[in-house]
Amino acid sequence: MLAFVVVHLLVALALPFLARRSTRAAFLTAAVPPAAALLWVLAQAGPVLAGRTISETVEWAPLIGLQFAFRLDALALLMTILVAGLGAVVLVYADSYFTRGGGDARRSAPLLLAFAGAMLGLVFSDDLITVYVFWELTTICSFLLVGQAGLSRESRRSALQALMITSLGGLVMLLGFVVLGESAGTYRISELVANPPGGTATAVAALLILVGAFTKSAQIPFHNWLPAAMVAPTPISAYLHAASMVKAGVFLVARLAPVFTGVPQWWLPAIAFGLVTMLVGGWRALHEYDLKKLLAYGTVSQLGFLMVLFGAGTHTGAMAGAAMLLAHGMFKATLFLVVGIIDHQAGTRDIRKLSGLGRRMPVLAVIATLGVASMAGLPPMLGFIGKEAAFSAFLNGGRPDLLVDAVLVLGSMLTVAYSLRMLWGAFADKPELPRTKAKTPSPEALIPTALPALAGIALGVSYPIADELASSYADVFTPVAEPYHLALWHGFNLPLLLSAVAVTGGVALHLGRVQLTAARNRLPRPLDAQRGYERIMALLERVAVGVTGRLQVGSLPTYLGIILLTMLVIPGSALVLRAGVPEQLRAYDNFLQIPLAIVVIVAAIGVLRSRRRLTAVLLVGVVGYGIGGLFIVDGGPDLALAQFLVETLTLVAFVFVLRRLPVRFTQSDTAKAWQAPKAVIAGAAGIFIALAAVIFSGARQSAPEASEAFIANAEKGAGATNVVNAIIVDFRAFDTVGEIAVLAIAATGVASLILASRHERRKRSTRVPIPVKTPAKQQEEVRE
Repeated sequence: MLAFVVVHLLVALALPFLARRSTRAAFLTAAVPPAAALLWVLAQAGPVLAGRTISETVEWAPLIGLQFAFRLDALALLMTILVAGLGAVVLVYADSYFTRGGGDARRSAPLLLAFAGAMLGLVFSDDLITVYVFWELTTICSFLLVGQAGLSRESRRSALQALMITSLGGLVMLLGFVVLGESAGTYRISELVANPPGGTATAVAALLILVGAFTKSAQIPFHNWLPAAMVAPTPISAYLHAASMVKAGVFLVARLAPVFTGVPQWWLPAIAFGLVTMLVGGWRALHEYDLKKLLAYGTVSQLGFLMVLFGAGTHTGAMAGAAMLLAHGMFKATLFLVVGIIDHQAGTRDIRKLSGLGRRMPVLAVIATLGVASMAGLPPMLGFIGKEAAFSAFLNGGRPDLLVDAVLVLGSMLTVAYSLRMLWGAFADKPELPRTKAKTPSPEALIPTALPALAGIALGVSYPIADELASSYADVFTPVAEPYHLALWHGFNLPLLLSAVAVTGGVALHLGRVQLTAARNRLPRPLDAQRGYERIMALLERVAVGVTGRLQVGSLPTYLGIILLTMLVIPGSALVLRAGVPEQLRAYDNFLQIPLAIVVIVAAIGVLRSRRRLTAVLLVGVVGYGIGGLFIVDGGPDLALAQFLVETLTLVAFVFVLRRLPVRFTQSDTAKAWQAPKAVIAGAAGIFIALAAVIFSGARQSAPEASEAFIANAEKGAGATNVVNAIIVDFRAFDTVGEIAVLAIAATGVASLILASRHERRKRSTRVPIPVKTPAKQQEEVRE
């Protein structure tokens, strides 16, 4: 599994060089790794569906327990069909879409393949930290794909919006992962499923993880980034925002639902926010004129539907969720690709300008009809089977709730209505509009578009395949006496009646679309997610400017004061609350420490009282030499030698600088007013450092493992009786060489600046003054 992920990323790194020569070759080459991953996963389908899981672990930081843990089970198999299968289809389609090549084509091929590899890593992950790594890789790839070259303001804004919302949600999710992993004692998802943790920490982790899932899968109130991301080229929208990336949040909920089955802080927000998202997304889609925006809000609605099903944490809900997850990927990929062909061939995707395309492109109209039929939940499509299972989940499942079913039926009405709006708006003859001129699409565009639609009807007719796949995933939940099975016909029952009501109500909403849109335009709109996002970002910008203006004032004392206050508040509070004074505390170990300490203290006070710069520098040197003397007394002559050398060089450097500064210090009235606060902060920081040194030195262990190894090998391996010297010169020689190199570079830079300043002064001294011409002189020259 890791091999497939690595191959995706390696080929993506090589594709830019191939794309410079031929974008067609780049897209077709990019389709090979996902197709190979799909074939391998399908070859493992038999054992996986029989209950066997394929695991793989690669240690990448074993000392701290970090590893890439992968697992192929029924849910990973289902998601791989979408990620790898639709990835290969979209990449082949992209070759016909980007007919002119150019920068977008050369950029999209490697990024799409890298995104596919990151999604495969996410799908296979069996470790929470591994999930987060690939989660953020998908976020970065999405940002680059949506933004493209960043030439337009809209693309930059949309890409940044998607990045901000999903990455911030990811950080909250990471905190939830840490809380869950630490409370359970493991970060392996399979172990968490086998032994679900409980308690307050688990409830907190559930809420934090849901935030990440909501942002990634565009749930209310984080849904606005997905429609904005429709500025990306259509193949990117089809893959990222229909079949792959936006499924990541739903996939995470499906993966962790068995862990949080008995946690109301998990299933209650998932169901509540999912239902609201389903209604809001469907309502917005019902009034859109841009076909891509219509499908985008439809995706938001369907993601809310999936969140309800997987968040419920029941066997039937899991069956319905798996079926709808697969169906949604198929029909939404088809419809996005259809819209791409319409936009590409007709030059517009505005339904107010399209008319008669059904007669001009009959094959495309048939393909779109199959996709719309599955989205609306009509038999014998897979969407119909999943929708019936969804209605059954809240009638016969573990949490019967008629209110949830009523909202699902209402949301399904909206789904049918915007499905018909999409089909009518794209292909119907509109008497008030002229026939739209459009070229016939090529087979290279039609075949990839038709494949997901045909797969949707094939899986609907061959429902035992979908049932086995969904049942293998749902078996991780609490079994019921009579488990639900996917089928085209369950007899005349309540779910069938609800499906009929949803279709009938959706048709009625579509027929009254004009009156409905007019009524919607008259309604007040107090809440708008996009406006709220823009106001929050503007507020953050104002706060950032205000904080920067207060803190970044160009004053070194201010910066030092902020650093010292931060040190006092964060580690200082922990030191006061938890640390204790060592038991065997002595005033001094050697009598010579007392006079040296007095010299250092007196010199430090003298620095504060001095008015001349040279006096202050000399006293600072006395402080440094006094500390070197303490090193000698404490048995560290090598440290003392280094201290004496540094102090001498520093003193010489100060003397050179002081030649260009005034002899005395100057102090403004403002600085004098701040002397008392500065003294308090400096004194508190000094006390903190002194206490920390005493407490930390008393907390030493007798012989840590690393110290034992150094002591044992110092004389025998390095020929040194001084362990510190052996560490610096032998055991960590490369570190020492690096430090010397840094010092050499710094010295070279200082020397270069000195030489440059001398050269500039020499040029200024030898420069011939240019006479300035008066206006009268200039006029005289002009007359001559």
